Amino acid sequence: MNVADLKIKNLVEYKNDTFRITEIFQNHEKDYFVRIENDIRSVSVPAESIKPIQITEEWLEKFGFSRTYTSEQRIRYERPEPFIKYDIDLNSRKIVEGLKIYGNAIKCKYIHEFQNIFSCLFGKEPAVMTYDMLQTGS
Repeated sequence: MNVADLKIKNLVEYKNDTFRITEIFQNHEKDYFVRIENDIRSVSVPAESIKPIQITEEWLEKFGFSRTYTSEQRIRYERPEPFIKYDIDLNSRKIVEGLKIYGNAIKCKYIHEFQNIFSCLFGKEPAVMTYDMLQTGS
């Protein structure tokens, strides 16, 4: 995971738990660290110890997407904005999988990538359920 791709408020995984990045910094040796927190704890860890969170159907729903189409080849999710879609390609080649904005395909496999794209487009973070809801899957 490239630390240059990270932004404050990105969701990441650390020790099988979901955290939000609250700070990105370097120590005196120029190593990158991140401060991450959730409702249970806040900790500073080396940036290389965090992992990206893969986009799944469950995560798409947490970010306000709804399943709108299902076939043998593809599952489509859409947000209330009519120009944002996410296709899950059921074909092993994964040719059409990914985020679609105004019909343009954007390579986006991880939650932090979606958050960054959404923030650039709309100037705000995408709404996501609270930490407790994220952990329990409610």
